[in-house]
Order: sequence, then structure tokens, then C-alpha cells
Amino acid sequence: MKYMIKKLISMAATLLVVSFLVFLAFAVIPGDPATSKLGTEATPARVEALREEMGLNRPLPVRYASWLAGMFRGDLGTSYSYSMPVTNMVAEKIPVTLTLTLMAFAMMVLISIPLGLYTAKHEGGTADHVVSVLNQIIMAIPPFFSGILITLLFGLLLHLFTPGGYVSYTKSIAGFIGYLFFPALSIALPKAAMAVKLLRSSIIQEMSQDYARTAYSRGNSTRDVMYRHLLKNAMIPVVTFLGMALTDMIAGSIIIEQVFNIPGLGRILLTSISNRDYPVVEAIIVLLAFLVIFINFLVDFIYKKIDPRIRVQ
Repeated sequence: MKYMIKKLISMAATLLVVSFLVFLAFAVIPGDPATSKLGTEATPARVEALREEMGLNRPLPVRYASWLAGMFRGDLGTSYSYSMPVTNMVAEKIPVTLTLTLMAFAMMVLISIPLGLYTAKHEGGTADHVVSVLNQIIMAIPPFFSGILITLLFGLLLHLFTPGGYVSYTKSIAGFIGYLFFPALSIALPKAAMAVKLLRSSIIQEMSQDYARTAYSRGNSTRDVMYRHLLKNAMIPVVTFLGMALTDMIAGSIIIEQVFNIPGLGRILLTSISNRDYPVVEAIIVLLAFLVIFINFLVDFIYKKIDPRIRVQ
């Protein structure tokens, strides 16, 4: 309980700092939301009147305190561009981005762990060399470019999906999941290649330890030694990477959404930045920060579950 309280306080403090820095950054960078909204109809008088209506003429600490109080009530303000509650806009897009991220993470785990175990078990073999070469190639390709290649191969040449033919989860769950499969794959492949390499190296290192040799001397097969003795210790650095990869996938999904024309958080984030729609941008960035902090929080507990000897601070 003491540890939980410390972590919750730390999470709250981190989010508070992040929210203030985001609010401050958008207050000082060039660009005026009122001018952006008025466009060609902007005149000094109309800009000043709209700034007053938006509350932009109030001091920065007052605006931040008002925004923070609203956030605790679940009110993230009103979009400057769309004139609708930010909470509703973000809530509509969260399922899209989270589903894409979780699908990519599941693919990464399902690909990397079996391949990592297999290549470690057959170290130096043909399969190990082939997988190592493929890993190097995949790791060298950025996710957005792999997304373009996947669109070209599976969309335009093999016609396994229609590029740009996004299906909303409100219309068809199966169609929604089916369309997100290839975008999730483009996010998962580079991370899976890294995880395979890390797990393979970790298992090979554990194989040289005394406890592994003792297990072999007792007549255990390679399979028994790997799964019953080595895997738990070998997974400790891999869990660290998986946690980092998941947080990176959340940010990476924003780019992939643009490649595959997916209307998730990434689209409204980039549009809102262009339109100086700061309430939307601030809400999304704070949400992403919360997800990253929460994932790190879960990783700490998984450490303890895998190896109780580790004392999580």
C-alpha cells in the first residue's frame, strides 16, 4: 500500500508538470488561435473580440488554473475549430488509436517470443542466420515506410485490403479489426525484430550460467531447461523493452494513422496543431503522457511478479 501511494503521488506530480509545460509551450509559441479561426475575415477588432471570448486575454496562470480545474471535472474545454467539447472529440477517437496500439503490441509479442526462443535454441543454425538477417533489414526500415510498402504489396498488388477504405467500429467490428490488421503489422514488425534479438541474446547469456549447467547435469532436456529455468530470468530485460515498445507504439500509431488514413487521435492532433486548436492538443498530449506513465507503472509490478527478488523502488 505504501508503494502504491508513492507511485500514485509520483504519477499525479508527473502529469501535473507535463500539463503545465504543454500549456506553457502553446502559450509562448508563435500563432494566434483567434486569427487562425477567423482566417481571411480577421481584423484587429474582430481578433480582439474573439480573444476575449475565448479567454485568451486572461493571465496565463489564471487560464492554466481554470483548465486544470476543468480537467479534474472531466471538462477539457471546447475546441476552437469545431466548437464542440474536447472530451467528446477525444473519447470518440481513443478506441481507434488504442485498438491499433494493442493489436500491434499483441502481434509483436506473438512474433518475437516464439522466434526468440527458437533462434536461441538453434544458435548458429541456418534458421538463426536467416532470422538475424531479416531482423537487421526490418529494424532498418522506419514504420511509416514499412506502412507504405505494406500498402503497396497487400493493398494495391494483392488486394487484401482497400487502402483508405477505413471501416468504423460503430459500423462493423470485424471490418474495423480487419482494416487495422496491416497498419498494426507495420508498427509491430520493427519492434518484434528488436525483441527477437534481445530475447535470443538474453537466453544465450543465461545458458552460460551455473544454474543452467546444473539443470543439464540432472538430465533435463534443452526444452525443460529453457522453459522451466532460463525463460523467467531471460524475460526480465525483455519486459523492460516491451514496456518501452508499447509506449513508443502509442506515439508511432499517430504517424501510421496518417499513412493508412485512419481517423484516430493522430489525425485530430495534427489538424489541431495546424489550426492552433490548443485545447484539443493539450488534452491529447496529457492523455498520451498518462498512458506512458501508467504503462511504466504496470511494468514495475510485472518485474516483481517475474522475480520477487527485485525490489521495485
